[in-house]
Amino acid sequence: MNTLPELSAADLAALLSSKICHDIISPVFGIQSGLELLDDMPDDAESMALVRNSCKAAVGKLQFARMAYGASGSQTASIDLNDAKTVAEGYMDHEKPQLTWTGAQGYVPKNFAKAILNLVVLASSSISRGGEVTVEVESADPPKASVTAAAQRIRLQPHVVPLIEGTYDDAPIDAQTVQPYYMLFCAREAGLTVSHEAGEGRVTFRLD
Repeated sequence: MNTLPELSAADLAALLSSKICHDIISPVFGIQSGLELLDDMPDDAESMALVRNSCKAAVGKLQFARMAYGASGSQTASIDLNDAKTVAEGYMDHEKPQLTWTGAQGYVPKNFAKAILNLVVLASSSISRGGEVTVEVESADPPKASVTAAAQRIRLQPHVVPLIEGTYDDAPIDAQTVQPYYMLFCAREAGLTVSHEAGEGRVTFRLD
């Protein structure tokens, strides 16, 4: 199982809250800008399109955050993989890569599903443009999955590999590192380990 730096529950909650706000602030500003334009040009089609698209992006990111970072029910709750797939698709509709989700279906421990969703974020953030993120749920019981990012250019953020490999230095967890930290935290809570394999134009995260 992956070794994690110490982080208090209060700090983890605060950092995750900051990340969620960071993720949704852009589409919310888009809604605000569109509405301000509509005040001056009530029938402007481009302004209305900006409001609609920004609203869809905000809803998609909030629905994703509720499942990927939130409680998703009680402490013993399971998550339907079809629901996880749906929120992942809603999130990725407003990201650069395309998403393909295949494999097993059914209800799984919530922390397994949350780890997959957080791996989708990591995979997507490693792609600068275009590309594809592929989720393969190999088994629901026992839980086993992989998430692959494929594109002409793959760039993992510097802190991701040290966190996965347990070589992260003593620098405090911050807004840049909390998301992969939380992914590993969810995996650990599910009794799982995360590993990665990088190649030319591809990186695969394995969860088992």
